[in-house]
Parts: sequence; structure tokens; C-alpha cells
Amino acid sequence: QVQLVESGGGLVQGGGSLRLSCVASGNIFSIIDMGWYRQAPGKQRELVATITGESTFYAESVKGRFTISRDNAKNTVYLQMNSLKPEDTDVYYCKVRASRKGENYVYNDYWGQGTRVTVSS
Repeated sequence: QVQLVESGGGLVQGGGSLRLSCVASGNIFSIIDMGWYRQAPGKQRELVATITGESTFYAESVKGRFTISRDNAKNTVYLQMNSLKPEDTDVYYCKVRASRKGENYVYNDYWGQGTRVTVSS
């Protein structure tokens, strides 16, 4: 199994910064891509940023303010969030596409439990 543990959420004033971390552990053979999504109550989960190799993708709403990065040696993905706005308030979820040892080239998506980010105005 693959487990994801997120951390770094919290309460911050508008204009402030937070850094989210997500560590993947378990019976991992390889990780193709890693990403962050967010979801507000009653709304669909939306993509925030993804990273595949050295390539990154950002939602328009966070471009220039958020930066996604990864440490392959630690199976960890980060989301540096700057210039936070009240509309960034959401539960943030980490997702990885990974294969397990013994199923080396069978990739599945795994999700973390979410970490809450609250931005006050």
C-alpha cells in the first residue's frame, strides 16, 4: 500500500505564506507525478499544481503565487504558497501517481487525507 501524509496547513492572514508538505511512504516502486488539489465544501475538487519530472503545471488562479517542488529521494512534494488570498481557503489534498513493488509498471492514484488552509482577510 501507499500512504500519503500532508502537513503545513493552518490559519494565515491575507498576504501571508504557507508551505505544504506531502510525504509518500509504503511499498513504492516509482512515482510518476505528484500534485496538489483543493476542495471547498459543496464544490468539486480542483487542481492547484502538478509536477512530473521537471515539468510543472499551475491553475491560473495560483500562477505566480504558488510554487510546487519535489524531493525524489524523500518521496516528498511541497507547495509553497505566497501572497495568500481569502479565496485560497480550502482543504488541500496531495495526490501521487505511483506503482508498487511487485507491480512495477502498474500505476494508480493515491490521495492524502487533506490539510486545511484558512486565509483571513
